[in-house]
Amino acid sequence: MADVKVERKESISREDAVRWLSQLSAAFADGHDAELPFTPATVSIDIPDRVRAELEVEVEGNEVELEIEFKWRITDPAGTQPQTPPPPAVTTKKRAASRK
Repeated sequence: MADVKVERKESISREDAVRWLSQLSAAFADGHDAELPFTPATVSIDIPDRVRAELEVEVEGNEVELEIEFKWRITDPAGTQPQTPPPPAVTTKKRAASRK
C-alpha cells in the first residue's frame, strides 16, 4: 500500500489534456517542481534529473488506453539514502467567479 496516493479520474477535453501534459513537460524540461491540477487544489512534486519511464498502449475492443508512468526514489539532500517520502504538497486555490 502506498504511503501517499492522490488520484484523479475524469473525462477531459483535448485542450485540458494538453495543459496537463504541458505543465508536466515544462517541469521536466526546466528542472523544477511539477504543479499538477487536483481540483480544487494542486499537487507539487519534485522531479529529479533521472527517472524510470514506462509507456504502455493497450487496445481492447473499441477502447484505447495510453499510460505514461514515471518512477523515482526519494533521497536525502546528500543523495545517498532513500527516505520515507513526504506527502505531496497540496495547495488549495480559489477560483475567481466569472462574470458575464
